[in-house]
Amino acid sequence: MSDAIRIHPRNPKHFEFRGKPLLFVTATEHYGAVMNRPFRYERYLADAAEKSMTLTRLFCLFRELQSAVNPYSTCKPESPDYIAPFRRSGPGRALDGEPKFDLNQWNPEFFDRLHGFLSLASGYGIVAEVVLLSNTYEPRIWMLNPLHAGNNINGLPEIGWTDYTTMRHPAVFERQAAHVRKIVQETNRYGNIIYEICNEPGGGFPGVDGSPSPEEVDAWQAALAGVIRETENALPNKHLIAGHEAFTYHPWSHPADKSFAGSMFDIVNIHPLPGIAYRGNRYDMGEFMSKQLCLRPFRDFCLDTFHERKPLNLDEDNVASQYKDADGWTIHRKRSWTALMSGAHYDYIDFSIINYCETGTPESQRHIRSWMKHLSNFIHSVDLTRAVPLRSRLKEQPPLTCESVLAIENEDYCIYLADERELDDPAAGKPLLGNISLALPEGSYRVSAFSPATGLYSPAIDITGGPETRLSVPEFSHDLVIRITRT
Repeated sequence: MSDAIRIHPRNPKHFEFRGKPLLFVTATEHYGAVMNRPFRYERYLADAAEKSMTLTRLFCLFRELQSAVNPYSTCKPESPDYIAPFRRSGPGRALDGEPKFDLNQWNPEFFDRLHGFLSLASGYGIVAEVVLLSNTYEPRIWMLNPLHAGNNINGLPEIGWTDYTTMRHPAVFERQAAHVRKIVQETNRYGNIIYEICNEPGGGFPGVDGSPSPEEVDAWQAALAGVIRETENALPNKHLIAGHEAFTYHPWSHPADKSFAGSMFDIVNIHPLPGIAYRGNRYDMGEFMSKQLCLRPFRDFCLDTFHERKPLNLDEDNVASQYKDADGWTIHRKRSWTALMSGAHYDYIDFSIINYCETGTPESQRHIRSWMKHLSNFIHSVDLTRAVPLRSRLKEQPPLTCESVLAIENEDYCIYLADERELDDPAAGKPLLGNISLALPEGSYRVSAFSPATGLYSPAIDITGGPETRLSVPEFSHDLVIRITRT
């Protein structure tokens, strides 16, 4: 019997892994743990396991450039340190000054690191999202790709960067398919992986003649999903495929309806940004690297899609990740708690993790990395096979808070209260006080407060439930959880 992670048979919003329910929650390095030679992934994975993180994300080919708002990371290796699935054999020099790639030769160093990473993650019980391909965004980044005509000896045609995520050029598509097939064959043995076809696929780029439509990009994704499934037909394990339909660059729109409704994806990955659209509603979840909180639309998207029978994974939250300070980390703490308490999964890029600093900094250890451990331990103490988010359950709550309620009716109520004031409000983060009121079935309950910052519970008190149950909330800053359990 396959031990591959699967959709939980009793709760399609969550996963089952090794016989237990699982939610994805993580603060990951920036996805280059295998491709970046100096990165000591053993240290990174050991710390992720100690922090109870359940997911890591891994790019197999894509290599990125540093920018003013996208800091240095493992996904931006120096040219001599970039390890691709293809061997650099020459003759000639690629556009980065290193030997050109031979796409007919697989690179043993890459696959040795890939197996080492996935095997160690498996031992720790960490799921790896194996990202096969990616949007290339602009000519400078496309020029780093081994499939660019200037980087290999195999005679591929010169194409524009926007054509990379299409089937317009059969020779290029066949190389992409061969890459996907090889990664799937090599990794099928692992039960702790899911696949993503393409990171951030998009179409309709303005100013580029003949830029592909989102529909054309989705046809390319569908063809590669077919390659994955056809390859696995002859292999022992069948893995879940994650992703989302292509967004539109102009006018900017990131719809989710087809992602939830179609058969291409088993898991819907959404990068929470402005312009996410679902059933005619728009959710502006914060500008990229903006330090915006935008907690209410963030929560509402999770709740509005909860009825869909696919897990929602907020796969790469970068609303404040370049800011390696308490303000930025607190924003992501609030968004991570809100996501999980609203039935979704959550991935934050922790840019404090770089080469030679694989466990972050003392400050990130004390803040975001410890905070994610508290969240993971708390959420996995809930019976995830039966817990569901409840909308509009509170009749009263402290002012200036956004509430998220995850509950097993009549048994266990987890109420997350977060200060939803944006950082430009001078009062943001100042202590809050108030009451909560909700209807509870008759019976005896025990109530305690939990701090997302410290991971500690308060002493419990006993109450009696009823249609107008009212509780005083202790003074708190930023966020607090009230847990009510039947005795």
